[in-house]
Amino acid sequence: MSGRLPAVVIDNGTGYTKMGYAGNTEPQFIIPSCIAIKESAKVGDQAIRRLGKGVEDLDFFIGDEALDASSYSVKWPIRHGIIDDWDLMERFWEQTIFKYLRSEPEDHYFLLTEPPLNTPENREYTAEIMFESFNVPGLYIAVQAVLALAASWASRQVGDRTLTGTVIDSGDGVTHVIPVAEGYVIGSCIKHIPIAGRDISYFIQQLLREREAGIPPEQSLETAKAIKERFCYVCPDIAKEFNKYDQDPTKWIKRFDGLNSVNKSPFSVDVGYERFLGPEIFFHPEFSNPDFTIPISEIVDNVIQNCPIDVRRGLYRNIVLSGGSTMFRDFGRKLQRDVKRIVDARLKASEELGGGRLKPKPIECQVISHHMQRYAVWFGGSMLASTPEFYQVCHTKADYDEHGPSICRHNPVFGSMTLVVNSDENTGITFSLKFDFLHYL
Repeated sequence: MSGRLPAVVIDNGTGYTKMGYAGNTEPQFIIPSCIAIKESAKVGDQAIRRLGKGVEDLDFFIGDEALDASSYSVKWPIRHGIIDDWDLMERFWEQTIFKYLRSEPEDHYFLLTEPPLNTPENREYTAEIMFESFNVPGLYIAVQAVLALAASWASRQVGDRTLTGTVIDSGDGVTHVIPVAEGYVIGSCIKHIPIAGRDISYFIQQLLREREAGIPPEQSLETAKAIKERFCYVCPDIAKEFNKYDQDPTKWIKRFDGLNSVNKSPFSVDVGYERFLGPEIFFHPEFSNPDFTIPISEIVDNVIQNCPIDVRRGLYRNIVLSGGSTMFRDFGRKLQRDVKRIVDARLKASEELGGGRLKPKPIECQVISHHMQRYAVWFGGSMLASTPEFYQVCHTKADYDEHGPSICRHNPVFGSMTLVVNSDENTGITFSLKFDFLHYL
């Protein structure tokens, strides 16, 4: 057991793929989930158009290299978190394992993540590729929301650690609100929000286009993305924020300096209202999307209200943020305030309906932010895969050979875990986990 090589943890997202070895606190590589291939322009079956002759089948790039490759066709095999093109995904995994992680797949157990409501057929396809093409000794497919809940333990007291909570997972391409009760996702109550990091970038790009003239057109989205990551924050009151900027523009308006990629001449952009208007589309979606007008706080409340009544208090008490688009300063604080207002208003209305005779017990609303938020799913997977118990619940190659890919339709769910987190300024974080019990779907 002690001589075993660490497991490989790969978190495939719509926008970015995070990969690394179990036991680390951050992924070793973060690359765009795209692949550049040579594809003939002829009409016909997709597989035939891509059929390479000899070595051409190995002529492809992934990640940042794919975006820079000229005369190649760039494809994104994952849409809304779910794998859309399995041929390309197999090639993508091939380079992540051999070129980036430089590992021999036959020597490592693998932990892959899946989005909520992933189909059992997709798990089977994943198992086929991993066991047949890469000959891995063991595979575990974990739900992203459960890993994000486990990752939030790094900032909590031992007594507060639980696998019941509401996960708000917002990445580059999609945002989900996922209720989890005792490690099980309540699938019927999941809500999808059509606003994520990319939409904020587009919105800031649009605001800059209307006002700033000096940005090179081909770099406008890249500039908007850099401004979003560097300067944006969430404000408590949008009207007061406008007043602040109008009264003291020198204090609040920032300057972004860039370089034109074509003629190498410098350009600069004044960043004003975009700083708070960008992330504000989570709370006022109508700013950027006229077809969708429900703020994220209402969606969180609706999701929890749709869940069984006996888990609602636990879901309100443990709202966990996960993903890069939840990293804006004060995002958690504003969300907690808005959800608490909705809950308190409902309790007050309930008390008034009862004529004041029955006073409902207050409901605690708590949004959990922590320093591992950006890579919460990967970090949760790293914690899970670094325990000896992880190897007991993996689907092994022997199981696959005996029963076929259907074994991956169900994955064991980890039950009560106790986590020891030691923080050290010099070495970062070390952790160890102890599992009290395991239970199965």
